[in-house]
Amino acid sequence: MKKINTDVLIIGSGPVGLFSVFELGQLGIKSCVVDSLNEIGGQCSALYPEKPIYDIPAYPVIKAQELVEKLHKQIQPFKPSIILNQRVEKIFDIKDIFRIITSNETEIFAKCIFIAAGSGAFGPNKPPIKNIENYEKKSVFYNIKDKSLFKDKLIAIAGGGDSAVDWAIELSKIAKKIYFIHRRSKLRAAPKNVEKLYDLCKQNLELIIPYQLDNIRGKNGLIETLTVKDLDNNKKEIKVDYFLPFFGLSNDLGPIKDWEIQLEKNILKVDQATCLTSRKRIYAIGDVCTYPGKLKLILTGFSEAATASHNCFKVVRPDEALHFEYSTTKGINKI
Repeated sequence: MKKINTDVLIIGSGPVGLFSVFELGQLGIKSCVVDSLNEIGGQCSALYPEKPIYDIPAYPVIKAQELVEKLHKQIQPFKPSIILNQRVEKIFDIKDIFRIITSNETEIFAKCIFIAAGSGAFGPNKPPIKNIENYEKKSVFYNIKDKSLFKDKLIAIAGGGDSAVDWAIELSKIAKKIYFIHRRSKLRAAPKNVEKLYDLCKQNLELIIPYQLDNIRGKNGLIETLTVKDLDNNKKEIKVDYFLPFFGLSNDLGPIKDWEIQLEKNILKVDQATCLTSRKRIYAIGDVCTYPGKLKLILTGFSEAATASHNCFKVVRPDEALHFEYSTTKGINKI
C-alpha cells in the first residue's frame, strides 16, 4: 500500500481544486490532489474542453482546456502530488489527522480535507434510444473535444439547456446545418442566447420543436438518419452526420454521502465565512458546496479556495501566526 503524508488532501482536480493548490502553497501548506478521472481538469477537460468561458477575469474568452492548462502551470512551483484514476473511498479521523484510503488502496495522511469535487462523479444523461451505444464516440457524442470534427457537417443537437443552446450557436459558425431538437416549446437556456438561437433560423439552423427522439439508423457506428416524433406521434426523419445530445449530467457524490456531512439537496452545506462543512477540518469549495446566496461560478470557487486555505492555516500550523501579505509583496512562495 502506497503511503503519502501531506497537509491538505484536495478531492477533485477541476479549476477550483487546482487553484486550491496555489492558495495553499502561498501559505506554505503542502497538498495532494486525488481525482477519479484519468486527467486533471474535471468537467472542463472531460466534457467541455473546447467550450469558451467568458467570465474569467483578464480573459475576454478562454477555452476550458486552456484554463486548466494555465492553472496547472501556475501550481508547478509547489510540486503537489496528483493522483489520478483513483477515488477517495474511506476516511478515518485519528486524533488530529485524517487517514484516507483510495480505490487503489493508496493511503494518505492529511490534517485537513478540501472537497472540490464539482458535481461529484458524473456521466451524461443519455437519450432513451435503442442501441445508441453502438454509435457513441463515432457519430454520437455527449461532449466536444475537437469542434473541427463538425466542420461542414449536418449536426443534430438535442436538449433545451445552456449546453445545447451554447453549442448550437458555436457550431453554427462551422457546420453545414444544425437541427436543434427539443421536446418542449420553451427552452431553459439564458434568454439572450435563446434569442441568438432563434436568429440563426435565418441562416443554417432549423428548430425541430416540440419533438421527441424516436430512433437512430446507420451502419458501423456511423449515423445516417435520426427519427423524431411530435406529440401526435407524427414522425420525421432527419439526415445527419453527427448527433449531440445534451441532457445534462447524472451526478453522484459517491462515498462522500457517507461521511456524516450535512447535505442540502445532495450538495454540501458550508459556513460561507470559512467554507467549513459540518465536520471539523473538512472544507467544501466550488459547485459541490452551498450557502445562502451561493453563485455557481468558477470565480466564486476561486474565492472559496482562498477562504478555505486561510482558515485551515490555523489547523495545519496551530503554533504559527498567519501574517497576510499580498502576492505583489511576497511573490511566489516556495515550500
